[in-house]
Amino acid sequence: MAKKKKEEVLNKKIDPNVEGLRGEVMEQAICDTLELNYMPYAMSVIVSRAIPEIDGFKPAHRKLLYTMYKMGLLTGGRTKSANIVGATMRLNPHGDAAIYETMVRLSRGNGALLHPFVDSKGNFGKVYSKDMAYAASRYTEAKLESICAEIFRDIDSDTVDMTDNYDGTMKEPTLLPTTFPNVLVSNNTGIAVGMASNICGFNLREVCETTKAFIRNPNCDLLETLPAPDFPTGGDILYDPVEMHRIYEQGRGSFKVRGRWRYQKEGNLIEIYEIPYTASTEAIIDKVSELIKTGKIREINDMRDETDLSGLKLTIDLKRGVDPDKLMQKLFRSTPLEDSFPCNFNILIAGSPRVMGIREILEEWVAWRSEGIRRRTYFQLQRKKEKLHLLLGLEKILLDIDKAIAIIRGTEAEAEVIPNLMIGFGIDEIQANFVAEIKLRNINKEYILKRTAETEELEKEIADLEKILKSDARVKTIIVKELDEVSKKYGTDRKTGLIYDHEIQEDLTEEPAPDYPVTIFVSREGYFKKITPQSLRMSGEQKYKEGDGPAFSCETTNQAELLVFTNRAQVYKTRCEAFADGKASVLGDYLPQKLGMDEGETVVSVCLPGDYNGFMLFVYEDGKAAKVELSAYATKSNRKKLTGAYCDKSPLKAVFCLREDTQIALYSTEGRALIFSTAQLAPKTSRTTQGVAVLTLKKKALLHRAALLENSGIVNAARYRTKTIPAAGAILKDEDTGAVQLPLEPKN
Repeated sequence: MAKKKKEEVLNKKIDPNVEGLRGEVMEQAICDTLELNYMPYAMSVIVSRAIPEIDGFKPAHRKLLYTMYKMGLLTGGRTKSANIVGATMRLNPHGDAAIYETMVRLSRGNGALLHPFVDSKGNFGKVYSKDMAYAASRYTEAKLESICAEIFRDIDSDTVDMTDNYDGTMKEPTLLPTTFPNVLVSNNTGIAVGMASNICGFNLREVCETTKAFIRNPNCDLLETLPAPDFPTGGDILYDPVEMHRIYEQGRGSFKVRGRWRYQKEGNLIEIYEIPYTASTEAIIDKVSELIKTGKIREINDMRDETDLSGLKLTIDLKRGVDPDKLMQKLFRSTPLEDSFPCNFNILIAGSPRVMGIREILEEWVAWRSEGIRRRTYFQLQRKKEKLHLLLGLEKILLDIDKAIAIIRGTEAEAEVIPNLMIGFGIDEIQANFVAEIKLRNINKEYILKRTAETEELEKEIADLEKILKSDARVKTIIVKELDEVSKKYGTDRKTGLIYDHEIQEDLTEEPAPDYPVTIFVSREGYFKKITPQSLRMSGEQKYKEGDGPAFSCETTNQAELLVFTNRAQVYKTRCEAFADGKASVLGDYLPQKLGMDEGETVVSVCLPGDYNGFMLFVYEDGKAAKVELSAYATKSNRKKLTGAYCDKSPLKAVFCLREDTQIALYSTEGRALIFSTAQLAPKTSRTTQGVAVLTLKKKALLHRAALLENSGIVNAARYRTKTIPAAGAILKDEDTGAVQLPLEPKN
């Protein structure tokens, strides 16, 4: 029985929660589970929530605007946003918070769209700020913007299909009959399941001109009339014609947008008054602060947000003598003041998502709009035919009004009035009803002559409407005429400028950081300090965490490069200049966090490679040692991390960065020591070489430490020295067990 029910679920897609199946555990293939449970959810998100359609709206936008239209907010005054949200819930079942958030994005106050659809009053936040939150719906007011007249034009003339709302109590439009390609004018972003959509906005006037040019010639050059996107936040697009052409053709690609700024000589400051659409003021300020803290930008005294009712403004106080142009070039390279906009023109066409270029979108829109005009024309034609039919009946009455009155007066039963009129004048039931409903005051000859005079004009209009239905050219002429009206009435100048390649004057050469002597300190726990000689002379004892202590120190310069080896056989490359000058009284920078190491990764050793002449010596627990040329760690690119820094077959016990061959003392857990020369090892260019055996170990014995001979404390070096390797070494005597300064060791 259970097997039969299982097959019914799989084959007939019966809900497993229906009566008779509840409580039963059934085996089900994962592919069947995905098909029955996940696919409907995924399709619902794609089709009914996240991806816009050819009218440029998602369902949430459409439901909100249609509700406002039915509330009379296109011509009436504003009402509380809470009222609109409540009314919209009859169409949108996703809750008041989601509805109000949709309204905020469509509002003029938020500034997210080039042509907002909601005329807002109150605090609706700002698109360029994450912290500038919008007020609650009970405090704000809204109505529809005048451009919405073009969104809802002839919506009551059967231009679009109507469907039931979620509970079947009212009708709503499946699309809105926009008279212009709103899908290209309004920015739209959506993340569905397994796909996304990111459509940038274009200038309304340019879109209308481009659509007209496309209607006249489908192979026209789109870039002539539609050079680039336009954003409500302004800024400048770094214009690459080749990339823009690729976006227009394929519907995918990206371009860069940078903010606009001006230099105020009085006060020696920079004012940023426009930022990229994808950036926020908080992200820009945070990034600049980070660059100042790390010492990568030293030209700024202070940066603050001075945005007010007059608009966005970020102010940067400059140090004396700073070139503002060079500073802004550096900020463009290093902060969200220059950001990329990724395009993904994914649109629902007849219920199916399609990534299309601009030409394809225009082709689909023109076809859809043409169908809307035909439906409107057919609707008008039917209404005029009905009116003409009534007037033709009235015209027959004109032949003998007295006869009509006599028929009505001579009819005893009310139900017989209509049939008697039909028989008396040879008219149908609809015409007879129209005549019978005429008011007594209107049965004079003047009224009837005026009405019947409309017949000739109606016949001309009907003939013209029928010609429109039969002519594609007439339909396209109407589209062009409406586009002209929209462009003239609502078109605005571009907000986003274009910067061509020859106009970009970037100095790509980084100004070198100042070079001066420093002393670096690395603790056993991986804390790093860089201290200038002046500060070092004035400081006292070095500060460390409890249980921590010094592991490595060296005198070098601020521009020196550092190699940081870790216990995961990785090496991180950085420079001293990346660290701020410190003091002995501070702990310093924690290297794993500063360099972005993996979780659980710790520092093994820090070395200064200089000009990469010399070699690295790795000593392993199994008694082997590997001599790797330093040049193996030199890279031409600015790679910050190298994997496979050394062999990880055996635990690493010591790391040495050596310029020339020297002698190393090795110690085993069985109380033996061995001194060998690094010249006895052949250098390798492969970083992951396993090395060669140096210290011969007995069973269960391990190499547990290594040191440079001069730091080992061994008095009688000849006793432990060997000419050939591997060797077992000699028993360590008491006089040779001096303190040994160990390098950083990996942690287990």
